[in-house]
Order: sequence, then structure tokens, then C-alpha cells
Amino acid sequence: MALKVAIVGRPNVGKSTLFNRLAGKKLAIVGATPGVTRDRVTADANIGGLDLLLIDTAGYEHGPKESLQARMLRQTEMAVADADVCLFLIDAREGVLPGDEIVASALRKSGKPVILAANKSESSSALPGQFESYRLGFGEPIDLSAEHGIGMGEIVEALTPFAEAEGAGQLEDVEPDHPLRLAIVGRPNVGKSSLLNRLIGQERALTGPEAGITRDAVAAEWEWQGRKVLLHDTAGLRKKAHTGEKLEQLSVESTLNAIRFADCVIVVIDATQPFEKQDLVIGDMIEKEGRAILFAVNKWDHAIDKKRALADLKERLLRLLPQVAGAALIPLSALTGEGIGKLMPAVIEADRVWNTRVPTAALNRFLQEMVSRNPPPGVRGRAIRIRYMTQAKARPPSFVLFGNQLKALPESYLRYVSNALRETFDLPGTPLRLALRTSDNPYDKKRH
Repeated sequence: MALKVAIVGRPNVGKSTLFNRLAGKKLAIVGATPGVTRDRVTADANIGGLDLLLIDTAGYEHGPKESLQARMLRQTEMAVADADVCLFLIDAREGVLPGDEIVASALRKSGKPVILAANKSESSSALPGQFESYRLGFGEPIDLSAEHGIGMGEIVEALTPFAEAEGAGQLEDVEPDHPLRLAIVGRPNVGKSSLLNRLIGQERALTGPEAGITRDAVAAEWEWQGRKVLLHDTAGLRKKAHTGEKLEQLSVESTLNAIRFADCVIVVIDATQPFEKQDLVIGDMIEKEGRAILFAVNKWDHAIDKKRALADLKERLLRLLPQVAGAALIPLSALTGEGIGKLMPAVIEADRVWNTRVPTAALNRFLQEMVSRNPPPGVRGRAIRIRYMTQAKARPPSFVLFGNQLKALPESYLRYVSNALRETFDLPGTPLRLALRTSDNPYDKKRH
């Protein structure tokens, strides 16, 4: 028996796009105009071993009795009543709108289990909307991009307990929806393609002494100790002044896309010219995109005093890229194979840290100790109080601070919080996100 899943939400949040993605074919019409879907559309699907009956619905829109909107709403309500579980979709880029609140209220009244998903989460601009979605009352959202196929594995994981409870679509040896996505980036001619070839043991990417041989992102499926990996070799990222040629601009775009859709990124730097300005720009770009990061120091066979050189590199990384403090530095030679064996264990560890979730109780014990050691500064005679802390999501680890006047916290104090989080919960190298939620002052309301 298939698990019935109704995809619901206000108009134009991507319900039909997600329906088509899960169904594996274009069954529902999609468009930028709200209200394209009017009837219920159904499709059978098997995803990761789960048998599903998918139901695409019209957006929740109220209208006069017997109007088209009212009839569409009844269709949606019938789909919810018939479903085993509802997949509630919001647009993370737009955040929580009044229409989302209406849908949330209707779903609560239905009594049906609800899985919340924040669509269009493929870029960092969606982060505020992801945090906002907590106020809908359905817990942590799944971050996904229906258009790009991101987050499908997380949907399967979320649906599995309901399938087991209903005795429907039992899950057998479910594999993640995609392998570990690993991008190799860096300046031109630092040995990215040579590293890819060394890792997979074959000449998958063209190499040579000429800078800029690689134009497109070259993908290679691979397996390391039973873990499936999708490797992306990318064109070298040059300085902006050198990207005027149309083909060069396309190469840069290809590299940026590889970073955005990677889980972990290896930045290849040249041991003979380490941490040049462009290396720092690349590292900062990866941190802004929120990806796991580590550094492969290639051409290590050219280093003379290796112990001293490695110590110098670690000091420079900490000083020049404090936002990824503690990221792994792996000295190696793609040409000779020296140090290659240490690279993938470091990748797996970076991915583990990137996926870390910290229990709320542990976070609040940490918060009490941290604030007692170093209280936040006052603002115009009033103390800033951080009352509560929780982790909103992983990939990367993202935390929410609740309290009063938090927007007045200086950057130095937020860095103190981030550094303390890294040290206390063993989060080296990975990007961290802090969101601030300030409580309303009820006395201010009384005065108005």
C-alpha cells in the first residue's frame, strides 16, 4: 500500500515543480503565475524504496462561495483529508507570508502529520526565510530546491517513519538520494585536474602545464571505502580583470555552480605560492555559500623545510581566513601521490562536522557558562540579555539566539560566540551561522 502524500502550500511556492521532481516526470504544469494548478493531480512514485501516491494541490486561496477559488480550496481540503501525511511547502526566499500562516492554521485543524519544507533554498539568501519558518510551529524545515533536485534524500528520510507506521512502502536498504558531492577548486594551474585523476586512478580530466585547460566542471562518479562520491573538477578562478572573455566568464560561472551544489569543497593551493589573494577570495566565497571546506596544499614535494612550512601555513590560514578557523590543511603531491591517503579521511571528517547537530540542552548549558564568563555589553544603560539558544539546522551548523536588544550585539561579541561554539562542540573549519531573534518588549506596546 502506497503512502499518500499531499503537497500543499500557498500559490506559487513550487508545489508542482516538487511534484514533477518526485514523480520523475512532468505531469503537472508549472509556471511563474500563481494559480496554474487547479485540480488535484496524482502520481505513483517509488523514491529510495518508498512507494508513494503523490497529490499535487492548488494553492490555499479563499474566495466567495462557489467561486473558482472556493472550489479549488475544497479540492485541496479533500486532498489533505485523504492523505496520510502533508508536505507543507513555503518559499524560503520570500520568507513566511500571511498566506503561509493560513495554510499552517488549516493543516493544524486537519490533524494530519505535517512535514515542513523550505523550497528555493539553493542560495544563502534563503537563510532568513528558513529561520522564519520555525514560527509556523512544525519544527525544523527541510531545505530543498525542487528545481535543482536538492533535498530529495531528506524528504525520503522524513517520510520513512510515516510509511512504517502506515505499513506502507517499506524502506529497504535506502541509500542517500545523492552521493557525497565534492568539488575541487582553486586558482588556475595549481593541480586540480591532476588531483582528480590521482584520486580516481585514471585520466578523467585533461592536464598540462598550460593554465586554464579545464573550461567546464568535469564530474566523475567514484567510491571511497564504500562511500559514493561525485567529484567535480572545475576551471580555475581567475581575478575579475582576467575574466573578460566570454568563455572565461562561463568557466567562472561553472565553478560557482559547482561550489553551490557541493557538500564539501577542496581548495587546492600551490605550496610554492600559498595563500595568494585569489586563494583567500575563493575560501571566503565557499564560507559565504556555507559549504564544508578543507585545503589541499599541492606540490608539497617542492617544499624544503616541511615541518616549518606546514606550521607557517596553519598560522597564515588562522590569520587570513578566521571565518574557517581550524579547517584541515593536507600537504600532498598530486604528481607523486605523497600525502594523498590523508585527503579523503579529512574530507569525511569535514563532512561530519558540517552535518553536526548539537542538543538544545547542551547549547543552553554552554550559553549560561559563556555569558557568565563574558556578559554582553550594555546599550544605553540597558543590559543585552541572551535568554535561549537552539540549533536551527545543520549543513552548515546554524544557531538561533533569542533575547532582547540582540541587534545591538557588536560583531566582536558574535565572533566570541562563534569561536566558543567551535571550541566547545568540536566544529573546526566549518562555516557557522548565527541568527538573532529579539523578543518584543510588552511595556513598549502599552505606551502606544
